[in-house]
Amino acid sequence: MIAVLDYGAGNLRSVQNSLDAVGASYELVHDADGLRRADKIMLPGVGHFGQMMGALDQLAVRETLKQRVTQGAPFLGVCLGLQALFETSAEAPEIAGLGILRGRIERFPATERVPHMGWNLVAAKAGSRLVRNAEHFYFAHSFFAPVVEATSATCRYSCDFTAALEAGNIFGVQFHPEKSGPAGLDIIRRFAEL
Repeated sequence: MIAVLDYGAGNLRSVQNSLDAVGASYELVHDADGLRRADKIMLPGVGHFGQMMGALDQLAVRETLKQRVTQGAPFLGVCLGLQALFETSAEAPEIAGLGILRGRIERFPATERVPHMGWNLVAAKAGSRLVRNAEHFYFAHSFFAPVVEATSATCRYSCDFTAALEAGNIFGVQFHPEKSGPAGLDIIRRFAEL
């Protein structure tokens, strides 16, 4: 069963619809016990980095989430859920992320139209388990993870950035698979089948 962590993110219904579409077994969870019961964890997200981390703290799930992920539970972070894996973000520099991955989330330069919104080409690296080809996915974000060792797919918008990452049991996508048509459903299906 996939635990979909519900901390008040706005895209939850579309995430549920995508999980239903691929026949995945899931449960919306709001507490640490729900995370402990799950085989896999999905952290969807839209909004502000600081507010998300504050919501995780209010639900008292931050430490349990980190523990489950570092102990091997398959994890998929979507959009802000990917960004939460890092140590900090330029969006809220005083707020700590989960710190599972080293690095800082950066803001697109003011020379670009921000947010980066719409369809863009994602190029997968060889061996990626989630993103298998060069395909278009739907993005809606102003902040991004730079290319790091765990990057498994990249996208270009002013600069190359992490579109997807994989590190053992840890997966993240900056795009919204739940809004990316058949290619996005393939991502959800591959995670559900891990």
